[in-house]
Amino acid sequence: MRISGVSEQEPPEGFGARVRKALAWRWGSQLFAQLITWGSTIMVVRLLDPSDYGLFAMSQVFVTALNFLNGWSFASSLIQADKIGRREIGQVFAVLLLTNTMLAAIQLVLAPVAADYYGQPAVADLLRVQALIFLTIPFTALPTALLSRRLEFRSQGIANMASAIVGAVTALVLALLDYGVWALIFAPIAAFFVRGLMVTIAARLWVMPVFDLRGAGRMISFGGVLTVCQFFWIIQSQSDIFIAGRVLSTYELGLYSEALFLTLIVTGRFIPPLNDVAFPAYAELHKAGRSLAPYFERTVRSVLLVVSPIYIGLALTAPEAILVVFGEKWVAMAPYVSGLAIVMPLMAVQIICSPTVTAIGKERIYLATNIAGAAIFASAFLIGIRYGAPGLVKAWWFAAPTLLLVTLALILPRMKFGAGRFVATAVPSTIGCAIMAASVLGLRSMLPSDLHAAAVLAILAISGAAVYAATLFVLWPQIVKDSLRMLRSPRAAVAPNPLP
Repeated sequence: MRISGVSEQEPPEGFGARVRKALAWRWGSQLFAQLITWGSTIMVVRLLDPSDYGLFAMSQVFVTALNFLNGWSFASSLIQADKIGRREIGQVFAVLLLTNTMLAAIQLVLAPVAADYYGQPAVADLLRVQALIFLTIPFTALPTALLSRRLEFRSQGIANMASAIVGAVTALVLALLDYGVWALIFAPIAAFFVRGLMVTIAARLWVMPVFDLRGAGRMISFGGVLTVCQFFWIIQSQSDIFIAGRVLSTYELGLYSEALFLTLIVTGRFIPPLNDVAFPAYAELHKAGRSLAPYFERTVRSVLLVVSPIYIGLALTAPEAILVVFGEKWVAMAPYVSGLAIVMPLMAVQIICSPTVTAIGKERIYLATNIAGAAIFASAFLIGIRYGAPGLVKAWWFAAPTLLLVTLALILPRMKFGAGRFVATAVPSTIGCAIMAASVLGLRSMLPSDLHAAAVLAILAISGAAVYAATLFVLWPQIVKDSLRMLRSPRAAVAPNPLP
C-alpha cells in the first residue's frame, strides 16, 4: 500500500477548500480547547500559590529538554515525503517506541540530579511522575502526522477538545483537593493519554513497528535535522528558567514563569495550529511547483492583524487585567506581563516562518535560525539575570527582534520575497496599534482614579478595540474586504493577493 500526496493537477479551488476546512477545524477546536483550559487555569491559579508554579517551571525545564528527542520530527518526515507505505510508517513507529522508552528511563535517572541543581527535593518526585508523558508520544505523534498529511484535522480537533476537557477537570479537581503543584503535573498526563488514544483510533493506526531501518535514509535525515533544531529551540525557550532557577526564589520564578505563560498563550497556542496546517499545505504547494510567497504574505499579514492588538492591549491594561482575572496575590506579575507582551508580535512572526523552509526541504535554514536563537536568547538571559526577573524581561526586548531579523534575512530570499514587501505587510497592524495605544493612554489619563479595576479594564479594552477596527476600516478597507472574502470563498484562499 502506497500513500501519495495530492496530484499536481488538483485545481486551486480543491486545495483551497481543504486548507480552509483544515484551518476551521484546527483553529476552531483549538479555540474551544483553550477556552476550556483558560477557564480551568484561571480557577487553578486562584487556588494555587506562585511557589507552586515556580516548582512546576523548574521541572518543566528538564521535561522539555528531553522532549526535543521524542522523535516527533521523524513522524513529520511522513508529511514531507512524496509517497509513503506501511513499511515507512512502521519504521517511524519503531523509532518513536525506542526513543521515548529511552527518554522515560533517562528522566527517571536525572530526577535527583535536577533536584540537587535547584536545591528543591520536590522536583525529583515531579520529574519521576512526568516520565509517563513519554509513553504517550508514539501513539500521538505518528497518527497526528498521518492525519495531517491528508489535511484531516477534524479527528484531531475532536481529540484536542476531549483532552482539554479531561486535563482541565483533572487540574481543577486536584487543586480543589489541595494537591498543590501536583494538579499541574497530573492534568497534562491525563490529557496526553486521552489525545493519544483518540488520534490513534482516528488514524486507524493498525501497523506493527518495523525495526529494520534500511531504506529510511530520508526519514532519518529529515527527522535528524529537525531534532537538532529542536535541541537549539529548547535552549532558546528554556534557558531563562534554567538560569533563573538557581538565582530567583520559587515565588519570583513563579511570577515570571506565569507571566511568560500568559503572554505566550497566543503564540504558543494559536500559531502552532496554523503551522500544523501550513506545513503540509506548503509541502503540497512546493511539490506542485507553486510559489509560497503569496501564501506566506497573507499569513504574516493575518497573524499580525490579530495578535498585535491583543498583545499591545495586554501591555497597556496588564495591571487591571491581572488584578481582575488572577487576583490580588498575582498583582506583582503585571510589570512582567506588560514588558513581555510588547515583543510577542515579533515572536508570532518568528514562529510562522519555520514551515516555509521545512516544507521545501531547506531544513538547514531552519537549523541555522534555531542555532542563532539559542545563542541570542541564552546570552541575553545570562546578562539579564544580573538584574533579577525584570532583567529577564528586558532580555526579551533585545533577543526577539534580533532573532527575527536573522530569520528573515535567511528565508525571504529563498521565497523571492523582498524586505520592502514584508515591511509593507506589517504596516497596517503597526499603525493601527500605534493609534490604538495613543487613544488608550489618553483615555486612561481622563478616567477617575477611584474607578474599579474591572470597569477600567472594560472601558480601555472596548475603546481600544473599537479604535483599532475603525483605523483598519478607514485606512485599509481592502484588507478587511479581502479577509472577509477569504472566509466566504475557498477560491479566495488561493487566489493571488490583490493587495500591494
